Amino acid sequence: MSTRDEKHFETADVQNRFDFKMDQKAALVAEKGLTEETVRLISEDKGEPEWMLRRRLRALELFDAMPMPTGWPEMPDLSEVDINEIIPYIRPDVEVRGGAKSWEELPEEIRDTFDKLGIPEAERNALSGVGAQYESEIVYQNMREEWEREGVVFMDMDKAVREHPDLVEEYFMTKCVPPSDNKFAALHGAIWSGGSFVYVPEDTTVDMPIQAYFRMNSEGMGQFEHTLIVAEKGSEVHYIEGCSAPKYSAFNLHSGCVEVFVKEDAHVQYSTVQNWSKNTYNLNTKRAIVDKGGRMEWISGSMGSKATMLYPATILNGRGASDNHITIAFASEGQDIDTGAKVYHNAPETKSTIVSKSISRGGGRTNYRGLVRIAHGATDSSCAVECDALMFDNESTSDTMPHIEIHESKVDVAHEATVGRIGDDDIFYLQSRGLGDDEAKQLIVSGFIEPITSELPIEYAVELNRLVELEMEGSLG
Repeated sequence: MSTRDEKHFETADVQNRFDFKMDQKAALVAEKGLTEETVRLISEDKGEPEWMLRRRLRALELFDAMPMPTGWPEMPDLSEVDINEIIPYIRPDVEVRGGAKSWEELPEEIRDTFDKLGIPEAERNALSGVGAQYESEIVYQNMREEWEREGVVFMDMDKAVREHPDLVEEYFMTKCVPPSDNKFAALHGAIWSGGSFVYVPEDTTVDMPIQAYFRMNSEGMGQFEHTLIVAEKGSEVHYIEGCSAPKYSAFNLHSGCVEVFVKEDAHVQYSTVQNWSKNTYNLNTKRAIVDKGGRMEWISGSMGSKATMLYPATILNGRGASDNHITIAFASEGQDIDTGAKVYHNAPETKSTIVSKSISRGGGRTNYRGLVRIAHGATDSSCAVECDALMFDNESTSDTMPHIEIHESKVDVAHEATVGRIGDDDIFYLQSRGLGDDEAKQLIVSGFIEPITSELPIEYAVELNRLVELEMEGSLG
């Protein structure tokens, strides 16, 4: 087999891992649309306490009162997003609710789904814990005993509401992402389901990543998982999130929420590799609050979806707190990937860096939309923003829309943006070394995205590079 044939076989294998559909029975399917009856149905089906139902109903009121977001310059077209056409809740038919402890407890169809995605293998080789969500619920959840003995908690959010009510009631959509934040945060607050709860005790370092994988299998559904991470003083954890869905003719909606609390001198890294199908609208809200000396890192690869609006935010509230964003976005024909970062410097000696990489081809559009705000009194703070865009053709577009507010004089802020096409000279040089045209372009792109792949465990770095190769071939979606 030639090298070119081997390459095609590898990328086709990765494609098959994501772009497949399974026939799976559901135990409960809610009616399309968003009503009070639907909200009450979800809460009752989960056996939630009264306080969570009250929060859901309040979020529903806010959602109904808010208009769809409009008016942002060059924002993605959301006219197709009709909540009345979305199935908000599908509970898969599994015997063990709240996450089975072994793959053998799952129905064969669901087990095959995650086998194809490589989740069991990743758990054995590189992870401290794994959660797997199918449709609206976590179907598998496991944590290595060594971390459970240390007091680390990793469980699905539905179970956390019941088993850790004090912690969840304190942190869930109160201090970090209130439902009043935006229309899709309100939507999420009303019909959220599944997701992960992570609690790391003081001075505990989880030295292997924890992963959750979210899979939408049904046509025309919405997935609204909630992730809540609390890292106590001096602790450290790396959380990895993967997402995928097969392609259907009807649109799907993903509107998750992530809340991260980084206490004094703690360190949290949140990595995402998402590969939603190109009929999915990905409208997430992610935010972290960082105390004195804490460190937050967002590592993000956005490869799929019809439209993405995603701007992870960090609020640096303590002296010496720091934040790091590294993102890669890839848009091909019919895709509008609008991503960026937000950082609020609210204390002295806070630091942040934002590195945004984007690639567009075949008429796709990428956009960096960022906000950096340095408050009065945040002396000796610094921020560096770097935006690099790579385009394959004249039909593709890439925009950079930074917004920087500085209310303190004794600070250091830098912003740099570059945009360009793959140069003929670069391709010719690599071809003169024996590479074909496609191989030369892929090598250039691999070097371009190296800042993000170097931050991921090797298994995920390889996966990200393969997904980029698939997108360049135009073989997905």
